[in-house]
Amino acid sequence: MGTFVVFLAQLAGGGGTGAWAIGVSGVITAFVAVLAYVKRIDRSITKSDWVFLAVALAALPCWYFTSNPLWAVIILTGADLAGFGPTFRSAYVRPHHERMGFYSLAAVRNLLVILALEHHSLTTVLFPAAVGIACVIFVAMVLYRRRILSEQVNGQVYEQRT
Repeated sequence: MGTFVVFLAQLAGGGGTGAWAIGVSGVITAFVAVLAYVKRIDRSITKSDWVFLAVALAALPCWYFTSNPLWAVIILTGADLAGFGPTFRSAYVRPHHERMGFYSLAAVRNLLVILALEHHSLTTVLFPAAVGIACVIFVAMVLYRRRILSEQVNGQVYEQRT
């Protein structure tokens, strides 16, 4: 929902056709969420899920009352980045369980979104730039953790053999 609201804000900010990738992403995410709910794949709804929903919903009245889509983008970008927190924590502990291709592709997608925007402003660029940078940092952290854990395992194997 948040990603789709950012898409609407980007359109209002003059992002043009470059914003459509964010809109498609928002629709796909909503579709996956509906499928997960209908199929009852994951029945757990945590308190943080409700908090993120509330933040996403709060962005709409903020935009309405200020008549400025930038505030909606700032709120939703912050919520999206905060939602990345559990993924970072999990990947730090178990870096081999993450698919790097997905996050690498997301980083490239966000770069292409920025390049395709018809108008560059904080309203149109903030979300894809922040999410793209977060993806790059995430990939770097996972690769670093994989290397460190590999060195620790290889060092222990070497010590056991000697």
